[in-house]
Amino acid sequence: MTSFPIRRAALAALALLMVGCQSQQTTEPVHAPAPAAEAAVPSAQEQFETSLAEGRLAEAEAQFEALQQDGEPTVLLQAQRRLSEAYLQEGQKALESGDLDKAAKSLGHARNLMPKAPALTTGLDGAIGKAREAELSAVEQARQAGEQAQAARQEQLRLLRQAAEAQAAATRTVDATPPEASAQLIDPAAKRSEVSLPMLDSRDEAALFERLDAVAADVVTFDRSVHIQVRSAEDLRRVTNLLEARVMKRDPTFKLTLSHAVKPVQVPRLILRARGH
Repeated sequence: MTSFPIRRAALAALALLMVGCQSQQTTEPVHAPAPAAEAAVPSAQEQFETSLAEGRLAEAEAQFEALQQDGEPTVLLQAQRRLSEAYLQEGQKALESGDLDKAAKSLGHARNLMPKAPALTTGLDGAIGKAREAELSAVEQARQAGEQAQAARQEQLRLLRQAAEAQAAATRTVDATPPEASAQLIDPAAKRSEVSLPMLDSRDEAALFERLDAVAADVVTFDRSVHIQVRSAEDLRRVTNLLEARVMKRDPTFKLTLSHAVKPVQVPRLILRARGH
């Protein structure tokens, strides 16, 4: 009989205790979690370094353009050289894998980044042009002889590899000041200069292309007119077309003055004269 009242008292005390706990929970303030610290935004220089280290050269080039707005000249020149060298390394890897299009594109980026380097401005276009011509020749020869096509392919890779190595050396040694214009074949002080074309008789196409590249550079740089002396009308058309194309590529606004003479007994040559002489 005495146990029942005791149980009722215990239950009543327990109920009062639960009500007190609930009221305490409802009155205590709820603290919001502290906001997470905002992540620091990397600087343009840090973004450039990260993209360059990870081989994302297109992003690095875009970030380099952003750096040019307020970067220090010394820092910008160093970043420019490093990015150019990275493109050259990418081009060399493309050469090793036989991807000529990617190699030419990478070398073009390197030339645009370092336009004051002589090897980049005078040798790159000629090397790529020769490689493209060699590629077309290789395709034609492949239908006649597989071994000849393979040899032409190896030769064009060699030419591009040499160009890439020369350009890599140029980016490491180029001065920040633009180089003075220098003549390829002529004496700039002379009113008249002769350039022989014996490779036209021997049909050495690579030597002919190289000689006409140099002639076009001197014609545009030193404002020369050109007199062509060759053995046949066919040779005249060929030399004229090749020279006009190279001058146009160097300076589309340059007004090239040409004259000619067909002399079967004369060794082929070009005579470059200063304007007005």
